[in-house]
Amino acid sequence: MADGSPHQILRGGKLLDVPGRQVTEGDLLIEGPIIRELGPPGMAVPDGAREIDARDRLIIPGLINAHTHGHGSLSKGLGDKWSLELLLNAAPWTNAGFTLEDKRIAAQLNAAEMVLKGCTAAYDMYFEFPTASPDGIAAIGQGYSDVGVRVVLAPMMADITLFHAIPGLLEALPEPLRTRAAAMGAAPQTEHIAICRGLLEGWSFDRDHVRPALGPTIPLHCTDDFLAACRDLAAEFDVGLQMHLAESKLQEVAAQTRYGKSLAAHLDAVGLLSERFTGAHGVWLDDADLDLVARRCAKIAHNPGSNLRLGSGIAPARKMLDRGIPVGVGTDGSGSSDNQNMFEAMRLAAFVSRTQSPDPDDWLGTWEVLDMATEGSARVLGFDGELGRIAPGYKADLVLLDLASVSFIPLNDAANQIVNCEDSSSVASVMIGGRMVLSERRFTGFDYDALRTKVAEAVDRLRRDNRATRESAELMARYVQSHCVGLACRGH
Repeated sequence: MADGSPHQILRGGKLLDVPGRQVTEGDLLIEGPIIRELGPPGMAVPDGAREIDARDRLIIPGLINAHTHGHGSLSKGLGDKWSLELLLNAAPWTNAGFTLEDKRIAAQLNAAEMVLKGCTAAYDMYFEFPTASPDGIAAIGQGYSDVGVRVVLAPMMADITLFHAIPGLLEALPEPLRTRAAAMGAAPQTEHIAICRGLLEGWSFDRDHVRPALGPTIPLHCTDDFLAACRDLAAEFDVGLQMHLAESKLQEVAAQTRYGKSLAAHLDAVGLLSERFTGAHGVWLDDADLDLVARRCAKIAHNPGSNLRLGSGIAPARKMLDRGIPVGVGTDGSGSSDNQNMFEAMRLAAFVSRTQSPDPDDWLGTWEVLDMATEGSARVLGFDGELGRIAPGYKADLVLLDLASVSFIPLNDAANQIVNCEDSSSVASVMIGGRMVLSERRFTGFDYDALRTKVAEAVDRLRRDNRATRESAELMARYVQSHCVGLACRGH
């Protein structure tokens, strides 16, 4: 701040008011990390306030990513025609062998990409094998802090492996692949819970920036005892809980085989569905499931990009919103969607909704999608009333878009063009908590070039170290594909 003043004033920008569904011209006064006042151009400010020229800038709330996987930043672009189950089959080589420094730089890369693409906060289900570790979580949280991105950090955990989770899959493998798959182990639920309890008791990060949560990964990959223990631990420490819910058709069909009911109904029977629960994806939730999610005040993270990339389907977002379910927008991890571009995620959310009804009144409109990607996602992260809006009392998490960018020439309708035209190339500067972390597309306190070097070195080493594991997984892939396609088709 200039001369030690806690005040900054953004002068002459265009301000996106999502709740008011309008764009206004004016000045924006910030005190420390908080927005204090919106006023007309040239408004009076406290002496010593730092003035920032925001002319030719469209100022929007920082976009908020409702679901990602930071470890996936090192595996973007891997795989082509992968279903979700083929992606999970590849996980032992795409996610294995990370050192503590690898975990930190993966989080840094995930955060850096989000900042460059206008995102200021995220819900990250970060995977460590065989379970979370205090040192690992410290490295991951530090990686986000290095860049400045807010994160809700949920260790992604399972106590059942893929080959035991999907009915009949292990038996579908020939020898020696069957023996090899049977020997794969997941950490027991008691180990997961003990580590997470220790993490929650000793959480050292400022929860305003790095907040803990729990991430039992997929219902079929978790025993009921583990789910119940996560439920109780989340309630005891008052933290959020995020799971992948009804992401693929295979999962929903397998749920009927194992539980005799839908995944949502089973989670409700275990007591997981509540206001602290977020279901990521929700592609295969039917009307009864959606009614149940709404009654329990649970939330959904909508990830249209990865749902298309993996062939999982299209989530019924309009039906969710019509029931009053809080819905945020996510990118998913770069291992399953290849990027952390919330502008793309918004556009896809709007466009895929148009395939589900011939009536344009049923489609998701620009302002609805903007609300989902800001205040909707803030509710998913547990920052409702703090993030996602340009208003007094909200945190100064802001993105300045360059109106000289071709995406906004001509400037016909700023909101429509954010969703329908913008590809993130207009992001000029990003402020988080009143601090410019990106200024004119350059990081202010983070060495991006050094990160590039570290990532290249880590990926080369991991590729070499995981070569044998990759070869084994690729031998299994055709059996996994054949069995899972057959099982999913039983649901027709």
